[in-house]
Amino acid sequence: MPNPQNQSEHYDLCIIGAGIGGLNALYVASQYLKPDQRIALVDRRDRVGGMWVDTYDYVRLHQPHPCFTTGDVKWTLGKKPSHLASKTEVLDHFQHCVNESRKGVGVTELLGHEMVEIEETDDVVRVTCRTNDRTLATITADHVINAAALDVDALQPLSLSSSQVRSVSPETCDVRTGEIASDNNPVWVIGSGKTGMDTAHTLITHQPGREVNLVAGTGSFFMSRDRMFPSGTKRWLGGVRPNYVLTEMADRFDGTNEVDVLNWMRDTYGTGPIPHAQHFFLGALSEGESTRIRDGLGQVVMDHLVDVVDHGEHGVQIHMRKGTPIDIAPGSWIVNCTSHFVSRARTEAPYVSAGGRVVTIGFKGMFGFTSFGGYFLTHLLYAGKLREVPLYEADGNAILSHSVPATVLGSLALTQYNLGLAFDHLPAKVFKDFGLDFDRLYPAPRRLVGQLKFLAGHKRKRERYRHALDTLGERFDVHVGPVIKTS
Repeated sequence: MPNPQNQSEHYDLCIIGAGIGGLNALYVASQYLKPDQRIALVDRRDRVGGMWVDTYDYVRLHQPHPCFTTGDVKWTLGKKPSHLASKTEVLDHFQHCVNESRKGVGVTELLGHEMVEIEETDDVVRVTCRTNDRTLATITADHVINAAALDVDALQPLSLSSSQVRSVSPETCDVRTGEIASDNNPVWVIGSGKTGMDTAHTLITHQPGREVNLVAGTGSFFMSRDRMFPSGTKRWLGGVRPNYVLTEMADRFDGTNEVDVLNWMRDTYGTGPIPHAQHFFLGALSEGESTRIRDGLGQVVMDHLVDVVDHGEHGVQIHMRKGTPIDIAPGSWIVNCTSHFVSRARTEAPYVSAGGRVVTIGFKGMFGFTSFGGYFLTHLLYAGKLREVPLYEADGNAILSHSVPATVLGSLALTQYNLGLAFDHLPAKVFKDFGLDFDRLYPAPRRLVGQLKFLAGHKRKRERYRHALDTLGERFDVHVGPVIKTS
């Protein structure tokens, strides 16, 4: 057991993780705690923002920025709602959210502190952290919210056999600047998800005419941002509410038919540069972006990269999982844009500990999104309802190892199931102040239609969602079901 070298400080709440989940937990806690009470906000990074601190510099939000916040904290950019915020703008807003929470409660930012251990006793929780200088620090708190369970890492360059290519990742190489921008050698983008589309779009936009190729796997498609988030008068007369589409996907999923549901989504509301793409990871893309990427790409290879090897005296080949090797030019750039959300061994605590003092927001996906979990689980904690509400959980990491599409559809069904339960146990104001609502930019009358449908159907649909989730668990032999009681 660690032996901390300093005297511990006591807080009313310790939040581990300063990403979107932890900051939503902070916002909610600031609405319940008193100004003289104290919250410790702990993160291993040197500033708040979670994975946004480490991600590539040319990243932009895929949804309009007002829908990405904590609680109901408003942005201060002064730009149109359709603006896609940059990394710097997102990080500045996150700090603004912390400052807004600080108006209601004492907040101490303990940055550069990596959590080592959480130990719960009868009357307190002890959190041991390792600081940047490798010393150990102890925090004690009445409650702990662990919102760092996903702990998404920055992408690293792929380890490749060839000595004649340059292997980079978006986090280690800004494709707009430096050596990659100063030559005209071909670029191979590996991965067709959000990061791959951002990278391809940036290269094609900043260096028109350059050879940009894509190794797309089975391909990714996206929500059409033009249809989901229209601007101007179209918000009144056109568009399709995102919540309607996501709910419809959850309603159609029976635990086995993710391919059919995703094909319906792609053909009805989707977009993307790759025809018949199979993967959907809740990203959005405009029709203009999709067209620019499609028109600007050279080769699109529907396969998975295994290695890049030197072939003969001067040749280089990409070796694929299924297809024949592909000859590429020496000096090519290989940009790793594979998924940040890889399946890896994780051991997670139950969402609420035996003593009720530790809440974990992690890959079990209590609400499908860590931001939703940070918001609603913290409300349930301080409303005294956390151990009363029969929430469902799913071992999302285990399902991910079997099927990405099933993981996505399962998370949507899980979200709908648990949101309905939360609605039955929390005041209506909790939902009114929920700034992460994807329908937020639509006029009130159109939002009201969706709210009334939710009210009318959330109890009736509960059994359908539960059946789909149970089927998913049985199908892959993984834990899906009522939250495990540890007391």
